[in-house]
Amino acid sequence: MELALKVLVNIFAIKNLILMLAGTTFGMMMGALPGLTATMAVALLVPFTFTMEPVSGLITLGAIYGGAIYGGCFSAILVNTPGTPSSIGTTFDGFPMAKKGEGDRAITIATIASAFGGIIGVLVLIFLSPPLAKASLKFGPPEYFWVSIFGLTIIASLASKSIIKGIVGGIFGLLVSTIGIAPIGGDVRFTFGLSSFQGGVQLIVALIGFFCIPELIKMVGDGAQSMHAMEVKTRKGVFGRTFREVFKMPGNLIRSSIIGTIVGIIPGAGGNIANLVSYNEAKRASKDQEKFGTGCMEGIVATEAANNATVGSGMVPLVTLGIPGAPPAAIILGALMLQGLRPGPELFSTHADITYTFMFSMLIANIMMVGVGVLGGRGLHKVVSKLPVRFLAPSIFFLTILGSYAIRNNIVDVFVMLGCGVIGYILRELGFHPGPILLGLILGSIAEQGLVQSMLMSMGRANRWSIFFTRPISLILIVMCLVSAIWPLIKEMRERKIGKEAAK
Repeated sequence: MELALKVLVNIFAIKNLILMLAGTTFGMMMGALPGLTATMAVALLVPFTFTMEPVSGLITLGAIYGGAIYGGCFSAILVNTPGTPSSIGTTFDGFPMAKKGEGDRAITIATIASAFGGIIGVLVLIFLSPPLAKASLKFGPPEYFWVSIFGLTIIASLASKSIIKGIVGGIFGLLVSTIGIAPIGGDVRFTFGLSSFQGGVQLIVALIGFFCIPELIKMVGDGAQSMHAMEVKTRKGVFGRTFREVFKMPGNLIRSSIIGTIVGIIPGAGGNIANLVSYNEAKRASKDQEKFGTGCMEGIVATEAANNATVGSGMVPLVTLGIPGAPPAAIILGALMLQGLRPGPELFSTHADITYTFMFSMLIANIMMVGVGVLGGRGLHKVVSKLPVRFLAPSIFFLTILGSYAIRNNIVDVFVMLGCGVIGYILRELGFHPGPILLGLILGSIAEQGLVQSMLMSMGRANRWSIFFTRPISLILIVMCLVSAIWPLIKEMRERKIGKEAAK
C-alpha cells in the first residue's frame, strides 16, 4: 500500500506530468522527421536528465521513446516516408488513405492503435517481466536464424500483385545487407574500395531512399497538373467515428499488440520487424485481402498497435536482466546506470518506487499521446496538404538529406540515399514494391549472424546442421515458417475451388 501511494504521488506530481507531456511531444516531433530515429531522440535528451532526480529523468526518457516510435506514423502517412523503421508498414495503407483526402482519419487511426498497443506493452512490462525475461534468454543464434526466415516468408503479403517480383526484391535486399564488414569473421565485402561502405548500408538511409525519393519524384512530376500534394476533405466528428471503428476490430488490435509484445521481448528484434509481421497477419486474417495497400484501416491498426507494443515489452529484459531489447532501451540502460540503478532484482526491491513509477509513467504517456497526437496530426496534415508542391518538395528533399547525413555524419550516406531513391523509382515503375527489399535488408544481417554463430556452436557435433532442428523453440519456429510459406498456396487453392463451385 505504501509503495502504491509513493508511485501515485510521483506520477501525478505537476513537474513529472509536464515532463511526460514535453517528452511525448518532443519524441513525436523527432519521430516524424525521417532519419531522426527514436534512438537519436532518446540520446539527445540523456545529458539533460543527468541533473534531474532519477524518477524525473526516467519518466522523460520513457515518454520520448514512446512518442518517437509513434511519431514515425506522421511522415509515413503524409509523405510516404517512415519517420522510423517501425513505421514501414504504415506507409502501405496510410499514404493511400491520405491521397484520398483522409489523412486526418489515418492519423487518428494510427494514434488510437498506437496508444492501445503501447498500453498493452506497458501492462506486460509491469505484470509479467520476470517470467518473460527468462523466456527471452532461451533465444540463441539458431532461434534468431529461424525468426529471420519466418520474417522472409511474409514477402508474399508485401509483394502486392506479383510474388515473383516480391521474391526478387527480397533477394536484392539480402544482397544489399551483405555490404560492409561481416558481423562474424570481419571479412570486408562489396565495399568497392570505399572505407565509408565498411559499415554497410544503413537501414534508415535505404528506407528514406526507397520510400521517399520515388514519391518525391512523382510529386514533382505531377506538380504541373496539381499545385497541392493531396486534397483534404473537411469532416466533423472524425475522432469519435474513427474511435468506434477501430474498436470494432478487437481481434486485430489484440493480435497485433500481442505480436508486438512478443517481438519486443526478443532482444534485437524491435518494431521494424513487429510492424511487418503484424501487417502480414492482419492481411492473412482479413476476409477482404484485396483492399490492403489501397488505404485499408486494418493495415494501419495492425502496424501501429504492434510497433508501439514493442516499447514497453522491449523494457522487459532491460529492467530484469540488464539486456536492452532495442537501441533506445540500451541508452536508457546507460541512464539507469549513471543514476546508480542496477537492472535486476535490485530494481524491484531496493528501488521499487522508482521502477514502478517509471513503468506507470509510460502508461500515462500513452494516454497523453492520444490528445497530443490527434491535435498535432491534424495541424500537420493541413500544413502538408495545403502547401504548394513547389515549397513542399524542396522542404521534404532537404529533410531527407538532413536525416541521411545525421545518422553517421557521413556525406556518402546522402549519395547512397539518393542512389537508393533512383533505383527505387525505377523498380517502382517496373512494378516492384519497396517492402520486400527493406525486409530483406532488415533480416539479412540477423539471418547471417544467426547462421554463422550456430555453425560455430556446433563444431563439436557429428552433424553440424542438426543444431537448427533439435532445439524446441527452433522446431516451433520451423513449423511457423512452413505454415506461413504454404498459406498463400492454400488460399489460392481455396479461391479456385470456390470459383469453380460458383461457376456451377
